[in-house]
Formats: sequence, structure tokens, C-alpha cells
Amino acid sequence: MLSRREMEKREYDFLAPYAIKAKESRGRAYKEPEHPYRGIYQRDKDRIIYSTAFRRLEYKTQVFVNHEGDYYRTRLTHTLEVVQIAKSIARALRLNEELVEAVALAHDLGHTPFGHAGEDALAEIMRDKGGFDHNGHGLRVVEMLEKRYPDFPGLNLTYEVKEGIVKHCTSFDKLRIAVPFESEGPANLETQVVDVADEIAYDNHDLDDGITSGLIDEHNLANIIIWKEVQNLIKKRCPFASEEVKKYQAIKMLIDMQVTDVIQNSEKRLRHFDVKNPADVKKVTEKIIAFSKNMQLKRTPLRGFLMNNLYKHYRVIRMSDKAARFIKSLFKVYLDKPEQLPPHTAERLNKEEKHRVICDYIAGMTDRYALDEYKKFFEPYERV
Repeated sequence: MLSRREMEKREYDFLAPYAIKAKESRGRAYKEPEHPYRGIYQRDKDRIIYSTAFRRLEYKTQVFVNHEGDYYRTRLTHTLEVVQIAKSIARALRLNEELVEAVALAHDLGHTPFGHAGEDALAEIMRDKGGFDHNGHGLRVVEMLEKRYPDFPGLNLTYEVKEGIVKHCTSFDKLRIAVPFESEGPANLETQVVDVADEIAYDNHDLDDGITSGLIDEHNLANIIIWKEVQNLIKKRCPFASEEVKKYQAIKMLIDMQVTDVIQNSEKRLRHFDVKNPADVKKVTEKIIAFSKNMQLKRTPLRGFLMNNLYKHYRVIRMSDKAARFIKSLFKVYLDKPEQLPPHTAERLNKEEKHRVICDYIAGMTDRYALDEYKKFFEPYERV
């Protein structure tokens, strides 16, 4: 029989010295007895999976609005893909896989409906009311908004997982670190793994969805070096495969190349910065888990291509602009007549600022729910 204490002992034998160990956790805000057969980060992971916010990710937009088709990524499928990539990197570097998995599962809990368009709309509305960003909102979700336990608000996650939510940072994220995490230095290595896994998943799976949707013409990728490399490999390995299979193989190879590069380069950087323990990580002002310069040079043209040909495609711009109008219109309706909010949300108005209550409510919506609410308010023959 393997107890929690024995699992914690095994970590010291197997994990690298710079990995975070469960026994060294800074713990939870509210004291709880730990489980005899489950580790602290395993419990965090389970709490996240069972949360309302996590389930709602199924109907929140990645790039394509949910009703556009059931093939395309949602926040939930994206999250699961980030988990798989992050665990592969963590395992190779002997980092704490359970902590990595918990942070990866939680990294998008604070996202709004309609992807970054929804976040930008709420940030604009809340500019003079305390602001809005999905990292900060994710922290609110796990510390306050989830209601599942009788003795405390939120999920009562460990300090390290909450730090991972707050300090999650990629080129798509505007980093605004909440108290008390701002004085703690850079993110731990496990969070850095999730950051780079998020970028790998985002780029390659958006490329997959873009090609499948027809918004990206695969032939226009011909001059991008990293795409040419994988196409040459495909010609050698499976020249007679169908175009669909070749596309899947191309995405698979792109991910594998980047994951391998991150593992090998990060190992070099750990030696370069002489990282011997988690405290040493906090002294390094740049990310340790990172792509090599060569891989960055290869990735840059592909990311530029996605920006110009997918994220700035006129249909995506239309979707984003329409989504922002939905969010702003809903916010105004609730602001003008807060009594239209459902009772469990309206009761918070007695203790909390009105803008923040409405912001929390809208941020928690799925794409589908937000569209349904919009219809109820603005289509005259829709039942309310």
C-alpha cells in the first residue's frame, strides 16, 4: 500500500533538486487535514476538474465561436492538450508532474466567453473599476467564486498552484500579478513549463483549426522554414498518405520538434544558471524553461503567419467584434437594472461593488449562455 507520506519520500529520490516537492509546499489558506493516500497537488488537480469553472471551459471559445462547429478547439480541449504537452516536458526534466498538471488544468479558468475578445471588452469596461485580466480572475474563481465547501470559499488550493494561475505568462497574456505573489520573484519551474506548453498548443492547434476551417490555405505556408522541414519529413515517411493524414502528421511533428527543443534547451539553461533548488529559480530574472534561439527563429515566422492569416482574418475579426458588442450590451443591461441578475448573483450587490459583481457574472458565462442571454434581452419574441 502506497501512502501519501511514502509518495512524498519518493519525490526526493526521483525528482530533480530544483523541482518543488509536495512536503515543502507553503500549504493552503485554510487548514485542512491531508488525505492519507492522495498527494496535495493531486487533490488540487481533482478539485479543479470537479469545479464549475472547469466544466464551463467546454463551451468557451478558443478561436472559433462554439456554434461554428464541433471540430474546433474549445478552452477545455485546449487545456487538456496543454496538460499533455506540459507533463511530457516535466517528466523529462524531473519536475513535479502533479503540480504541473494542476497548474495546466487551472491556467484558463479565468477566461471569459468569446476568447480574448471577451477579455478585452471586460478590461475596457473595468478600466477604472479595478481592471480585468483572466489570470487575476482565475485567482478569484479558485479563492472566492467557486462554492463547494462548507468551511471556506473557493477551492482552497495550495499556494504553488495559485501562484501558477497568477504568474501564467505567454505572448498572448498581459501579466498583472496579484498580491501577495508580486514580491515572490519569477514563477516556479513547473509554471514555466505550463507557459511554454500553452504556446506550443496554441500555435499548432490553431494552425490545425485554421487549415481545417479553410481560413488558412496550406499552400501559403510553403515559404515558412519550420513548415518546409516537416513537409520534407512527411514526404519521406508517408508519401502516399491522404492529405488529411499528412496534415495531422505535420501538426504532430511540429509539436514534437518544439517539445524536444524545450527539453534539451531547458536542461542547458538549468546548468548555465546553476539552478540547484527552487529558491535559485527565483533569482533568475528570465525564463529558464524556454526554446532555443534557433527554434525561436523558426517559430517567429509561423506565429507571424498565424497573426496575419488567422487571427486577423476578416471572419475572425467579425466574430471578435460581434462578441465584444454582446459583452458590452449585456454589461450595460445589468448595470442599468441590476435586479435582472439571477438571485444568487444579485445578493452579492449588498456587500460588493456593482461593476465587479457583473464582471464576475459575465466572465463566468459560456459562449452559449452569453448568446442566450443576449437573445432574451434584445430579441422581442424570445422568452425571458
